[in-house]
Amino acid sequence: MLFVSLSLNAQEFQGQATYHTKTTMDMGDFGGGQMSDQQKKQIAERMKSMLEKTYVLNFNRSESTYKEEEKLDAPGSGSSPWRGMMSSFTGGPQYKNVKDNVILQEQEFFGKQFLVKDSLPTLEWKLGSETKKIGQYTCFKATTTKPVDEMDFMSMRRRGRKDNDEKKEGEETTDTTKTEFDNPLDELEVPKFVIVTAWYTPQIPVSTGPGEYHGLPGLILEIQADRTVILCTKIVMNPQEKEEINKPDTGEVVTREAYNTIMKEKIEEMRQMYGGGRGGRGPRH
Repeated sequence: MLFVSLSLNAQEFQGQATYHTKTTMDMGDFGGGQMSDQQKKQIAERMKSMLEKTYVLNFNRSESTYKEEEKLDAPGSGSSPWRGMMSSFTGGPQYKNVKDNVILQEQEFFGKQFLVKDSLPTLEWKLGSETKKIGQYTCFKATTTKPVDEMDFMSMRRRGRKDNDEKKEGEETTDTTKTEFDNPLDELEVPKFVIVTAWYTPQIPVSTGPGEYHGLPGLILEIQADRTVILCTKIVMNPQEKEEINKPDTGEVVTREAYNTIMKEKIEEMRQMYGGGRGGRGPRH
């Protein structure tokens, strides 16, 4: 470990880590009791490309970029009015600077380019003594409680029964006249906080990891957060062909809060536009 650490302190140190992410999702969270098993299966297959992704993290001691590995869409995947919106939920290429405490995310939303800029989230890690091997690296466990972004698609779920407890017995709780263009946020909720478990390796002494995760004394190789698992599958230290780690500067600069507001306004606009044209139904209020 000492030898590796000394090697990583070379002036031009850079690394590249590949991560595979997988999110499990209950289709009942989105269709309630209105969808058949076959419909749920079809939707799950269409969403697979969103729920299983591969990312590449290029990093040095203070900066990193985190980008989805490009791949062609599956034949017959088609498109829908919500497809562009869903890609906006999951996020675009990301830049982090742990020294300057800044995170930037490139985001295209219905043809318009944004650059979402915020401070890195504060993560109060609790370091543990438990270890395990990930590839050739010895990793240590750390846990934290993280606030969840209100528009985090991967954590969205159907509202629990607690929201319906106040309804009188026998009162209908499900609107069976809903269409695919009703506001999908009406019956969904996001937990306020989730417990995050990280596995990091001091053998690569950088304070970064996949996505927004950072702040541990070693590269984070695995994350378990809510229903998402992010696992490092490959590491290349000081690759011969280094990819430049550039700070993005394209797009309208907005905060995460402002970007969420833009998304919600667009969702409401689409709901009224498409919902109003179904069977003479006007926009719901």
